[in-house]
Amino acid sequence: MQLHFIDILIILLYLLATIFIGSFLSKKASGSMSNYYLGGNSLKWWMLGLSNASGMFDISGTMWLVTLAFVYGMKSIWIPWLWPVFNQIFLMVFLSSWLRRSNVTTGAAWIETRFGKDKGSSLSHGIVVVFALISGLGFLAYGFIGLGKFMEIFIPWEYVNQFLNLDIPMEYVPHLYGIVFTLFAVFYTVLGGMTSIVWADVLQYTIMTLASLAIAVIAFLAVGNNGLITPDGWASPFFGWNLGIDWSTIITEVNQKISEDGYSLFTAFFMMTLSKGILISLAGPAPNYDMQKILATKSPSDAAKMSGFVSAILMPVRYLMIAGFAALGIIFYDKLDLHVAGRLDFEQVLPSAINMFVPTGLLGLLLAGLLAAFMSTFAGTLNAAQAYISNDIYLKYINPKASTKKINITNYTVGIVVVIVSIFLGFKAKNVNQVLQLLVSALWGGYTASNVLKWYWWRFNSQGYFWGMLSGMIAAGLPMIWTNLLPSIFPDFAPDIRILYYFPVILVLSLLGCIIATMVTKPTDEDTLKKFYKQVRPWGFWEPVHKLVLADDPSFVRNKNFKMDMFNVVIGTLWQTSLVALPMFFVFHEFLYSFITAIIAGVLTLTLKKTWYDKLGQYDN
Repeated sequence: MQLHFIDILIILLYLLATIFIGSFLSKKASGSMSNYYLGGNSLKWWMLGLSNASGMFDISGTMWLVTLAFVYGMKSIWIPWLWPVFNQIFLMVFLSSWLRRSNVTTGAAWIETRFGKDKGSSLSHGIVVVFALISGLGFLAYGFIGLGKFMEIFIPWEYVNQFLNLDIPMEYVPHLYGIVFTLFAVFYTVLGGMTSIVWADVLQYTIMTLASLAIAVIAFLAVGNNGLITPDGWASPFFGWNLGIDWSTIITEVNQKISEDGYSLFTAFFMMTLSKGILISLAGPAPNYDMQKILATKSPSDAAKMSGFVSAILMPVRYLMIAGFAALGIIFYDKLDLHVAGRLDFEQVLPSAINMFVPTGLLGLLLAGLLAAFMSTFAGTLNAAQAYISNDIYLKYINPKASTKKINITNYTVGIVVVIVSIFLGFKAKNVNQVLQLLVSALWGGYTASNVLKWYWWRFNSQGYFWGMLSGMIAAGLPMIWTNLLPSIFPDFAPDIRILYYFPVILVLSLLGCIIATMVTKPTDEDTLKKFYKQVRPWGFWEPVHKLVLADDPSFVRNKNFKMDMFNVVIGTLWQTSLVALPMFFVFHEFLYSFITAIIAGVLTLTLKKTWYDKLGQYDN
């Protein structure tokens, strides 16, 4: 399908708008490091929430979620717990406020707040920077792959090349498109910093909301006119030991997809995903754009509100679109082109459905929105990677007294280099799911143990943090070095699910590194521990430090919110899940379930208002 002039015009107007935003805000961003990376801590919490939501509304993730909804129906609401999506609830309830109280620029700089300035702290600081760069480059490559797969459908190379006359092999055409559109994200990110990213994201979220509503209406009418023929159990979020979905009499090829994914033993998969997700969520945000948005808020209470706002505005809007495209894909499956290089690829459901069902004008709006989604994710991740290199390497070790001009030049240079490396990695990765599993299962496995213990156990020190992170990252990297490792350990599991079941191995090895290194070295000095405990006010195993703080300040009151926080985490996770299920039930014409889910969502919202929102003021005291 060739884009009409009006569609091309809409896309061009969006791209020009991003250039204007970056240029207009470049002067403010260049004023200081805080302005560049945190917007001077002057941005509204709801704008940062919109920006964070936009950064999570990416092309690659949306393609994957549409595929899940198509294949697994309402049971697909549990699979994104792989990320885990409910980490936003842990952030909302308590971790965002804890993190914001530290008043630092990056997650690596936070290390000094917790561990002081000893040798172990320097090692820990360094390994956080390494982790941040690896994960950041991974996410940039992840988005790059999705963008290339997506845009090649809508911009025929034969049409473009009649003007360019380039001799490029067809397999590299998606990469060329990725590079071109990446340059726009690079422009406004490198020039305008965090403020530019946030304003561009607000524009992007507006576009995506309009597009999602339009797609939901088209799909809703299509389901009403044609019905939705799906297997038994597809429309129910509940499950037994086995998945219990059989497509053999409807679309036979889908059963092969289920077998390849490895989700057939759904209860085992769900329990592994839930336990892993809780641990990762307790560790707090990884050092990426999510953490940077939290640190950019004005206050701890604003940080909590921002994280809660993300779920409220992202889930309903995004899942209107996801459910819409999944429904259209099922109804008109025989008309979709899902073959890539002679192979059936269900990740093509989204672009193929757009190609077939979205009318002129709306197509331009939708493509502009999805392009913006890619650029939002790319820009936020790039900004975070820049922050770690410039703030935690250049200013800390190379040129601590650098002038503002030199800092700005460094920011621009670092941004360009990071983009070049991420594009190279995008060329090397085979598919979206490959990168996704590496990021959420392997790499975060090495991150989890150290970053859980740092919040909740006073005796945990910088040496334990470093050796825990290092052992975890080495364990996570072993399957990448010895490719036969996972098949030999988990021969009966699907290739894409093996890394999930390898997570406990990574966790145990990392935990051993944490505990052994901590117990054979000295504790963190008392002054650092007292300052951290008094400033951040975590709950957990802090009794010896609490007694020291109380001796200095008898008026100090410990954080007694553990039980209430855990209650709110459970309520919040159910609330977030209801916001995912409600638009899906509605688009699928499951009106009774829609009504019940709406009531549940309303009750949970009122509960959270009373038990969480009304008490946010205490976070700033």
